[in-house]
Amino acid sequence: MIPKVELHLHVEGAAPSALIRDLAQRQGTDLTGVFAEDGGYAFRDFWHFLKVYEAATSVLRTPGDYHRLVTAVLEAQAAESVIYTEHFLSPDFCGGGDLTAWRDYVAAMADAAAGVAAQGGPRLRGVVTAVRHLGPDSAKRAARCAAETAGEFITGFGLAGDERAGVPRDFAYAFDMAREAGLGLTAHAGEWDGPRSVSDALDDLRVSRIGHGVRAIEDAALVERLARDGIVLEVCPGSNIALGLYPDWSAHPVARLRDAGVPVCLSTDDPSFFRTRLGWEYDRLAAAFGWTEADFAAMNRTAMAAAFCDVATRAEMTQRLEPADDRPA
Repeated sequence: MIPKVELHLHVEGAAPSALIRDLAQRQGTDLTGVFAEDGGYAFRDFWHFLKVYEAATSVLRTPGDYHRLVTAVLEAQAAESVIYTEHFLSPDFCGGGDLTAWRDYVAAMADAAAGVAAQGGPRLRGVVTAVRHLGPDSAKRAARCAAETAGEFITGFGLAGDERAGVPRDFAYAFDMAREAGLGLTAHAGEWDGPRSVSDALDDLRVSRIGHGVRAIEDAALVERLARDGIVLEVCPGSNIALGLYPDWSAHPVARLRDAGVPVCLSTDDPSFFRTRLGWEYDRLAAAFGWTEADFAAMNRTAMAAAFCDVATRAEMTQRLEPADDRPA
């Protein structure tokens, strides 16, 4: 498999269901309704998914739990030949937004990441993520946590959750805090809300990447803007299809966006919930659009150029993405 870069992955959304069930059993926590008969996660639509996600996440209660989670997720990504990844990490799930507790969670996750990297696994950077439907005040607390722990491991700030909750400008203060701390900025938009949500995120939050962003295809002027300004879309086709945003792979707009010159990269979003993995998505996209290994390699280079990391890491990972024959001796 070709080396891959994955930028849009919620760490709890990649939690193996077996890990969550084990933690629930140890704690005596009732997770009735969270799992399907086959042991995977069960949900009806996007908004029910958010509730199931938060219920499953409730058993991740200690830094040690997150150390175990990050290790498991990175090992799964290594099996997909991922060499660099960014995980969305929320202080609301890791210590309830308390800065002191958050530092302990960050230390545990960074230690897990270092351990996997030492064994040849992916390099990990953390993107602190505010949960939109928890409101602007919660986002400010998340931004403070991000700013206070910014550095080699915490390198970005973003916004996720229910796109129907408020508008991007409600979260501008939090993004200003993160920007002043030198963090890279991204925001979920253009998934469940229309193309205007993408424009608003660009105008009001001044992000360099958009999570999902696929509904930009509905606005030709916006597509031109994304292409002209080099705004990278973190596209998660399997997620969009699993949640019913598009009926099948051939109907997904990722190819049309790419053909229009919009820089896109590929991720799995919440792979354990959506029963997907990155290599499998590459196979489905190749079948739907005739994409070749060269197409996927180009999108991985796009992802690495947009990654929230230091210059040295970017250079090292970019070199590893090149075919063996093209690498410097």
